[in-house]
Amino acid sequence: MNEARIDKWLWAARIFKTRSMAADACKNGRVTMGGVNVKPSRTIKVGDTVSVRKPPITYSFKVLKAIEMRVGAKLLSEVYENVTTPDQYELLEMTRISGFIDRARGTGRPTKKERRSLDAFLIEDDEFFDMDDDFLDEE
Repeated sequence: MNEARIDKWLWAARIFKTRSMAADACKNGRVTMGGVNVKPSRTIKVGDTVSVRKPPITYSFKVLKAIEMRVGAKLLSEVYENVTTPDQYELLEMTRISGFIDRARGTGRPTKKERRSLDAFLIEDDEFFDMDDDFLDEE
C-alpha cells in the first residue's frame, strides 16, 4: 500500500490514541501538510511531511510507510521519522519548568507570588490613603 488516509495513518502511527481524535485534530486545523490544513480524508504517501500541533509545540513527521493498520510501538521507526526541530523541544521543556505558561496573566486565581505582591500593594495603599480620615475632613 503506497497511500493512506491521514486520520488512519495518525492513529496507526500512534500519534493519536484513537482515530476519532486524529479526525478531530484534522477538522480543527491542528494537522497540516506544507503549511495547509488537511481534512481527515486526505491521502498521504511516502515522503510527505505531516505537522501536528499539540500545544504547546508542533511535531513534524516524515512518512516512511503509509499504513492504515495499527502497529506495535517497536515498529514505529519504520513508519515515520520524527523531524521536529530542537527549538520545539526546548519550548516543551520551558513549559514543564514554568508550570503556568498556558494561563493568561490576570485570569484565574492568583499564584502565590502574585498574591504576595497584591497583599504588599494593599498594605502600602492603606498606609497612604486612610478612608476614615478623608470622610471626617468632608464633614
